[in-house]
Amino acid sequence: MPSLAEEAAKRLDRPAAPVPPKPSYKNLHEAVHDCRACDLWEGATQAVMGEGARHASLMLVGEQPGDREDLEGHPFVGPAGRVLDQGLEQAEIARDEVYITNAVKHFRYKLRGKRRIHQKPDRWQVAACFPWLQAELAVVKPDALVCLGATAGQQLLGSYVRIGRDRGRPIESDLAELVTVTAHPSAILRAEDEDREKAMAQFVDDLKQVAKWLSAR
Repeated sequence: MPSLAEEAAKRLDRPAAPVPPKPSYKNLHEAVHDCRACDLWEGATQAVMGEGARHASLMLVGEQPGDREDLEGHPFVGPAGRVLDQGLEQAEIARDEVYITNAVKHFRYKLRGKRRIHQKPDRWQVAACFPWLQAELAVVKPDALVCLGATAGQQLLGSYVRIGRDRGRPIESDLAELVTVTAHPSAILRAEDEDREKAMAQFVDDLKQVAKWLSAR
């Protein structure tokens, strides 16, 4: 039975993601720029691979690069990245000890005047990119894995995942010892002013639970 990534390649009429047979931090960062497994590379400045501690205890997975990430070539360096930094700091988690990546490595957007407006990647674009994330997991081998938002959660754990229902609780998976989901930082940015403080507090609490689990190991 073909994998979802293989089915995506067939449906999109694209070559499969050129993941090295023996992935490493270095060769993944080199090979991802040659990926043509979906059409997102055509409008993107560059592919954005994950970054952080090579064998981090904690791995965070978001949705896709945003405008700043696409231009700078690093994950979570835009507005959502600043929210993530605040959350990590309040949870007493050092960002440089974490590996941070995205489910999709190219930026999907639509032009509105001169602005590039984020668009959620479709299921086949997500599936086509999945081999990269699988390779990152194999290289990093995290003890704890946190999916930031529904795209990452459903890609890694299945379509049944719901952030509102499942956030902050352990989810059974062989991907890591502890696997959980929480809100994507961009969802906090989009929250109404009166709801943003509560959303941030929930986000920090979810991260604190992960930090507590890691410190108790």
